[in-house]
Amino acid sequence: MTYMDIGAPVRHPVSAGQGRTPTQFFIPAAASLQERRPRTLKHGDTFAVFDHNGDAISGPGSPEGLFHRDTRYLSHLYLTIDGQRPLLLSSTLRDDNATLTCDLTNPDLFDSGGQLVVEHDLLHLRRSRFLWDGVCHERLAVRNFDEHRRQVKVEISFAADFADLFEVRGMHRERRGDMQTPEIGSDHIVLAYVGLDGRRRATTLRFDPIPHEISADHATFLFDLEPRQARIVVIEIACDRVTAGPLRRSFGAALRKARQALRSSSARAAGIETSNEIFNEAVRRSISDLYMLITDKPEGPYPYAGIPWFSTVFGRDALITALETLWLHPAIARGVLSHLASKQATDIDPATDAEPGKILHEVRYGEMAELREVPFRCYYGSIDSTPLFVMLAGAYLDRTGDIVTLRRLWPSIEAALDWIERFGDRDGDGFLEYGRQTDDGLINQGWKDSHDSVFHADGTLAKGPIALAEVQAYAYGAWRAAAAIARALGLTDRVAGFENRARVLRAAFDEAFFDEQLGTYVLALDGEKKPCRVRASNAGHTLLTGIAHPDRAAVLAKVLMASTSFSGWGVRTLATTEARYNPMSYHNGSVWPHDNALIAAGLARYGFKREAARIFEGLFAASTYIDLRRLPELFCGFARQHTRGPTFYPVACAPQAWAAGAPLYMLQSCLGLGFDPSPVQITFDEPMLPEFLGDVTIRNLVLDGGSADITLRRSGSQVVVDVLDRRGPVRVVTTA
Repeated sequence: MTYMDIGAPVRHPVSAGQGRTPTQFFIPAAASLQERRPRTLKHGDTFAVFDHNGDAISGPGSPEGLFHRDTRYLSHLYLTIDGQRPLLLSSTLRDDNATLTCDLTNPDLFDSGGQLVVEHDLLHLRRSRFLWDGVCHERLAVRNFDEHRRQVKVEISFAADFADLFEVRGMHRERRGDMQTPEIGSDHIVLAYVGLDGRRRATTLRFDPIPHEISADHATFLFDLEPRQARIVVIEIACDRVTAGPLRRSFGAALRKARQALRSSSARAAGIETSNEIFNEAVRRSISDLYMLITDKPEGPYPYAGIPWFSTVFGRDALITALETLWLHPAIARGVLSHLASKQATDIDPATDAEPGKILHEVRYGEMAELREVPFRCYYGSIDSTPLFVMLAGAYLDRTGDIVTLRRLWPSIEAALDWIERFGDRDGDGFLEYGRQTDDGLINQGWKDSHDSVFHADGTLAKGPIALAEVQAYAYGAWRAAAAIARALGLTDRVAGFENRARVLRAAFDEAFFDEQLGTYVLALDGEKKPCRVRASNAGHTLLTGIAHPDRAAVLAKVLMASTSFSGWGVRTLATTEARYNPMSYHNGSVWPHDNALIAAGLARYGFKREAARIFEGLFAASTYIDLRRLPELFCGFARQHTRGPTFYPVACAPQAWAAGAPLYMLQSCLGLGFDPSPVQITFDEPMLPEFLGDVTIRNLVLDGGSADITLRRSGSQVVVDVLDRRGPVRVVTTA
């Protein structure tokens, strides 16, 4: 995804004399998301970020507001009671993320002469809010718990700046479109903007009952409340939609649809229950976050990357998220593969870094993307999405045996393989290298795409084209997957060629990338094929696909789990010994859950399950200190201290799809859970449980029309597998 560095707003490159390298499409750190602890909602192409009170208070670097298709349709929402902000009682999201509920009460209220007229905690306000089909629905209940009748003034102020998401992230625009004169009715107001792209974007706010007063920026309600009496206000905020009908009825109907959609989307997924209730909470939150982030595309379910900065289609993120959740719900992988195949590049377009066969990096729908002020309207600048696409296709076949889908996808798989050979390998040396085609493209195009994430041992930034270690691992996995898919499709004449490509790449990779002195694979090769002799988490991904030579695995595991790399919470993106190490940086010393999940899977593949379990324990322990048990996009790489939680990163996205999928993937890795569709067999290869889990029960684990309910329980140093129920022709097999 278009990950950015923390920095002051800079649009144009600064001169060398200023002594600073500009950051690219950065995310500003003017406001800390951790400090605000925002509440997020999402449905389809609409998401919202509110504070604990349910307000949206925009400001420098603040992502709060209501967003639709990369534009902020509501930038300010503020509730007062008799002119004062209510006091927060609690702010909670339902376990399934369907609704946000904020319970508030009045502070001490004084008249104009300073006389106390209403003591605190006598008036209760409850805000219930959710998103559905481009509309934010809210039900505000105001109840009087005083023993006296009270007159209450409730005011809701609002504004819409129609800022492009990249403006919200800090980019400066020389010109903007025109704000339109508000259209004000007795019970509604329309705020509109006509962009430089010629599009009119409109926010319609409707109220029931009719406000006592309504203007361009606020609506006021006056209530006479008897003791114990409550009054209800229903509010609807629609993005580019004109709604009709009674608001109270539409609120209930939309709420039922929202909850039903979440239930339906998750009903086919396996269920997880363990002996650790805190871990159960973390798993429920992970699964809820995943299904909230999923957007239904014509081709199937597709997980958007994260809120607030990445709530859109990303190739790399969705492919890795689908890999993490493949065992749980393979329909996600099918949707991701199908949608990305439909968006696969067919032509060469330097402005978007597109080449025939290349898989998408990012899609944006905002005004700046439409005008090419940013290159991301439909952007292909990632080196790893294409091999990951083929990798996931092979993993999906292994998980499901779904030949029909693979046959349909085969032309896209062939095109991706052709891209790897023709375009991905820029100099014909067998490795995949990247280099942007224009100055507007991303400088770095691996998952660590900060401008300073690829460098040499002395800290000097590497010059491209750059061949990253983990990308060669993905390419190896792609060739192996292609061979398996071709064999399954009966294309036997292609199998040997694909297998040979993998074999040659593995030998060349080990020779060029392994550094005996470092005890690990180097971060990358630069444009002159000089190794970037840096200890980084990228090397851990070589274990994931099997490109790492078996003789290297033990020393690589030792380096990854050394205190210089493993913080106690997880493996750092960069070891503390390296020149650019900074535990507070985005990619040079932080801890990313998805990165750790892939490393843990690789360690388990080579038999290092205890090390995988240590990573699992570290990330789970971190989640116990985090609001809602929600693993964020990343956190800082400071060493774990006794009785203290992790140090948070100020602008990490949460929820983030591949972070939500991380604990699910780590559970699979520790259990050694695999699938063999041919004999319809679920396998557990040398299962182990981390110390914080005594037993795990998985229900409705589906394979080829059959399913099973299974419990794994620690017994001494062993793990016992107990099949609770089987439906259909599925078998469960354990190898010790």
